[in-house]
Amino acid sequence: MATEDRGFASMERNRQREIASKGGKAAHLKGAAHEWTREEAQAAGRKGGLARHRKTQVPPASSPDDASAS
Repeated sequence: MATEDRGFASMERNRQREIASKGGKAAHLKGAAHEWTREEAQAAGRKGGLARHRKTQVPPASSPDDASAS
């Protein structure tokens, strides 16, 4: 059996969602699921937005060939 024929990632997307949904529902029933407060959600969104913004602002690394061209 090839490795790409095994595991969660090789399943159809709908089957993955079905399994994940069951896990989420079970966690909520058990009381183990995390429920976000408004403040936690705001902080997480802000953190993600800042990280994304920083990624787009990084200048490209210069290579040694660039220095000899000037």
